[in-house]
Parts: sequence; C-alpha cells; structure tokens
Amino acid sequence: MRFVWIAFIALVALLLGVFLWPSRPAERAAVTAEEPLPVQRTAWVTSNRPTPKADSIVSFAMRQLGTNYCYAGNTPATGFDCSGFVQYVFSNFNLPVPHSTALLIDVGRPVAREQARRGDIVVFTGTAATSTTPGHAGIIVSAPGEPLRFIHSSSARRESGVKISQVEGTDYERRFMQVRRVL
Repeated sequence: MRFVWIAFIALVALLLGVFLWPSRPAERAAVTAEEPLPVQRTAWVTSNRPTPKADSIVSFAMRQLGTNYCYAGNTPATGFDCSGFVQYVFSNFNLPVPHSTALLIDVGRPVAREQARRGDIVVFTGTAATSTTPGHAGIIVSAPGEPLRFIHSSSARRESGVKISQVEGTDYERRFMQVRRVL
C-alpha cells in the first residue's frame, strides 16, 4: 500500500510541475524577478441606507403578515416557524439561508445593533431565562435610528403567526443576540 501512495504523490507532483511551472524562459524570468507585485487595494464601505433588494424583501415579508405559526413550517400554505419564515422570504430572492435558527447566527456577517437596517436578520436566544443559544429569528423592518422592529413568525399563545414586534422595552431586548447582514 505504501508504494501506491508514493506513486500517487509522485504523479500529483509531476502534474503540478507540468501545469504550474512556466514553460518558456521569459516566463521563468518573470516569475523569479525581484519586482514587487502590484497591490490592489479595496475599500469596504458600509452604508446604512437600505438597498432596493432590502426594500423588496421587507415588502414581500409584509405580505405574509397574519400567516399561521406552524412548527417546522416553511410555506404560507402550511404556516411558518421563525426560521422557516426567514428562509422562505430570502429564498424568494435567491438568497439561501438555513431553516435553523442555530445556523442563522452564522449567516452573512455581524452588524452592530445601532447599524441594523431593513432586510437584516435579527437573532434572539430561546425564551428560557438561562438560554444562551439561538432560539428565535426575524427580519428587521425599521430604519437605522428608529426603535428596532422586526417581522417574524411567533408561537406566542397570544397572537401567534407572522407579526411585527419591537425589541426595545420587551422581552426581546433581554434575548437579543445579534444582527446579521446577508445583503
């Protein structure tokens, strides 16, 4: 078996040498030249202005207001759970997100709560007072500078289903974990 591995490694090394090593003397000289390579600088600009896609996502999500809550649901016909609702809305815009709140905490990139904007995903812990893991998610509908409001599918005994809630002054403030930007 050792000889098979040695032969395999030798073959890979040979193929890499053939395809990656410059074949003409001029190319070899260019590769070994001491000239510094040009550096491309990219400035990352973060804007708090919503994108047209963000507005479309929020508008589409708003059309689902009143849809029933359904554990593990991810369509308007059956109803939604929180992550199924987020997945359904974003998939309508060819933006794949998981149907799992535990995985939504790793989607996109984190954004400071003060910089949250329409179309961002907001993630909360579960309802237990000691919970420290993701347990609920929604889509932000408020603009920066406004109180943080989000649309989500809630399993609350009073008023379950897709609705809009506010973070400040509610239990969601205690449970707040993170804002994620997918757009």
